[in-house]
Amino acid sequence: MRSTAVRLALALSLLPAPTFGQGQQFPSDDPVLRRIWTEGMDSSQTYRLAQVLLDSLGPRLTGTPEWKAANDWLVRTYASWGIPARQEPYGTWKAWRRGVSHIDLLTPRVRTLEGGLLAWSPGTGGRDVTGPVILLPQVADSAAFDAWLPQARGKFVLLSFAEPTCRPDEYFQARAQPQTYLQLQAIRQAAQRAWQARVRATGFSTGLGAGTLGERLGRAGAAGVVVTRWSEGWGTREIFGDLRQVVPAVELSCEDYGLVFRLAENAQGPSMRVRSDAEMRGDVPAFNTIATVRGSEKPDEYVILSAHFDSWDGSSGATDNGTGTLVMLEAMRVLKKVYPNPKRTIIAGHWSGEEQGLNGSRAWAADNPGIVEGLQALFNQDDGTGRIERIDAGGFLDAGGALARWLARVPPQLSSRVRLAVPGTPASSGTDNASFICHGAPGFGTGASDWDYNTYTWHTNRDTFDKIVFDDLKNNVTLIAMLAYLASEDADLVARTRRTFGGGESPEGRGSGPGGTTGGRGGRGITAWPECTPAIRDPSGYRR
Repeated sequence: MRSTAVRLALALSLLPAPTFGQGQQFPSDDPVLRRIWTEGMDSSQTYRLAQVLLDSLGPRLTGTPEWKAANDWLVRTYASWGIPARQEPYGTWKAWRRGVSHIDLLTPRVRTLEGGLLAWSPGTGGRDVTGPVILLPQVADSAAFDAWLPQARGKFVLLSFAEPTCRPDEYFQARAQPQTYLQLQAIRQAAQRAWQARVRATGFSTGLGAGTLGERLGRAGAAGVVVTRWSEGWGTREIFGDLRQVVPAVELSCEDYGLVFRLAENAQGPSMRVRSDAEMRGDVPAFNTIATVRGSEKPDEYVILSAHFDSWDGSSGATDNGTGTLVMLEAMRVLKKVYPNPKRTIIAGHWSGEEQGLNGSRAWAADNPGIVEGLQALFNQDDGTGRIERIDAGGFLDAGGALARWLARVPPQLSSRVRLAVPGTPASSGTDNASFICHGAPGFGTGASDWDYNTYTWHTNRDTFDKIVFDDLKNNVTLIAMLAYLASEDADLVARTRRTFGGGESPEGRGSGPGGTTGGRGGRGITAWPECTPAIRDPSGYRR
């Protein structure tokens, strides 16, 4: 008997795909655009590629065995399509293997807890580590904290604020009496402020993981530290990492962290057992995977399809950024098949280290000034599974004309919902196109419909294959492939006149002030704009 998943996949495959006869309109008779539509929408390989990448290979935390295996798969996949691809090193990163972990509450009752280790956390060497669970103490200042530290020896210390409820706010807003929701907000805000003051008084911080506070407790002999980071959705937790930890750094779900916190707060004797075989494996090369289809007429001018390949490893990294990866990977397949001899060179950049500060794309842009100088357009995708609804011109004043011209030739089914943001706001990008904007090159960011990305899948334990909306993914593949083709064929290069922002925001770092412009095709100066700082090429410089 066929499994439910197999029956569903078969049923979906038999649904009629959109065709020209079903009302599809093409603004032009360009045969390449029509072939891109047919290949991208009717012969999509996104489901097959996604299943291998996300189910079989899984998360891709830079420096892990899974990350290396997935990059090797990328190279093999491109080779099977006749596209040269290579891994280009830019530095080193810490090799880490997560392995198997188990976290249990032992007293006052037994319960297996929902959680894991922060990325790069030390393991327990495969042995059981047990100890009482205590709250971070409330101290007057750092001197008082130093005096207290010996009491942490052999204990698990709770470092995060415990939510009063793990029900999403929207349920209180929809169902609770108004005063109930208002009271919840007041209680939460007061408790958050009090906990933040407790952390500050130690003289250390927790950052996105356990931070310098976790490191200090570990060096004082704590058995481990325990944190949580709720994403404000049912059963979701954000999972980051911290290279500084010297003892196991455990992250728990909102619900189970709250349980352990209340037990400790009420002196009910909680104790935990942690067992993990996670291990650090020294430094390994960090690299990007780059695929290239060389231009036939203007090989020294470029169109780049951009997406970061790395992910955090709390889940499968499906929508951050498996979907962006799949869009660029499949778009390259489509282009190779229907447009094998592009006018300009088309590159797919699969960046590593984005989650640690855009490291891969920053380094590659700095190491390839000739490509940056000849860049016609870069299209970057990094915000989930939804249909592309926005393209940001990245501060380039004249890019809107080129983008509008290209979109006008794209079928309305793909383009009608796309809004152009011109000149755009490069300081809000926070992802890999910023690495190219900082060098004065047109890096365009795409924005997608939300699909509860920030609540349920961004860096969470729920970022899995089943969250992908494949109709939207096929839409994005076909749109990006068409834009890449049109950018490659355009007779003119996109002008690089840019808006400047003032206040340290400008990618150029100079110009005529707010609302002013800068020109030229160079401008590779690094500025104080956060995304324009140099790449971290080894983990000793990790800023978090």
